[in-house]
Amino acid sequence: MKPSNDTRISEFLLLGFSEDPELQPLIFGLFLSMYLITVVGNLLIILAVRSDSHLHTPMYFFLANLSFVDIFSTSTTVPKMLMSIQTKSKVITYAGCVTQIYFFVLFAVLDVFLLAVMAYDRFVAICHPLHYMVIMNPQLCGLLVMMCWIICVLHSLLQTLMVLRLSFCTAVEIPHYFCELNQMIQLACSDTFLNNMVMYSASVLLGGGPFAGILYSYSKIVSSICGISSAQCKYKAFSTCASHLSVVSLFYCTMLGVYLSSAATQSSHASAVASVMYTVVTPMLNPFIYSLRNKDVKRALKTFFVKETLCGQLS
Repeated sequence: MKPSNDTRISEFLLLGFSEDPELQPLIFGLFLSMYLITVVGNLLIILAVRSDSHLHTPMYFFLANLSFVDIFSTSTTVPKMLMSIQTKSKVITYAGCVTQIYFFVLFAVLDVFLLAVMAYDRFVAICHPLHYMVIMNPQLCGLLVMMCWIICVLHSLLQTLMVLRLSFCTAVEIPHYFCELNQMIQLACSDTFLNNMVMYSASVLLGGGPFAGILYSYSKIVSSICGISSAQCKYKAFSTCASHLSVVSLFYCTMLGVYLSSAATQSSHASAVASVMYTVVTPMLNPFIYSLRNKDVKRALKTFFVKETLCGQLS
């Protein structure tokens, strides 16, 4: 079927997780708590990096950018769901749905790219420690982040434009708590072959490429660490990338878990529940992983709050 302008609709229904009215307060409280923890936790990481000169290094520069992306990634989906529960209205406009797709795809792919850049940073730090500050200079760090943004903005724009060409014949119910790209393509009544080709090709290139880079970086890191004779030096070298490795494992394991669960059950509802792991839980846990395992971040946060308390008392 060819797309037709008279088949376009003005709104969609986000079905969320449950129709049971008794569960709505529980879902609202749970997601509000996770959202606030995510925002506050990642903001604290950004404040720590900005306020402490000892953290003005490439690793923490990339970490602050990751925290920034995590805040906006969750802000793209969760507030709308909370508002829907509060107002008892599942409606989202066509424009609102397309906007949500654009920003969710943008920040999701940015997460992947920043994790790959952080892996490269750890590779240079461990495998080329004497040249680390020369290689990872401020210009290169800024260029890497800028390139990540440019690629992700263009990719997200492409996916959004591909959605705009689709037509929806009837009032559409989306079995998810946000407008997810794959769900939108499946619900369209026009030809979706080109959309699926673009979506899966981009997933392989923009998902598999950075993942291959991460694997290569860590293979070199492991090889370099194994060549160190001192056990204490081995531990110190590994501890510098342990937090990043934990975040990478959490992110990719949850993504794989969502894919396998949706493929096994063929249930959109099960896929929506599983997607909470990488859309909400992972961004929420990232600050804890980096702060609990990192003495520098904990010291910076402690110093920041001591200064703020003293300033408040003096004023």
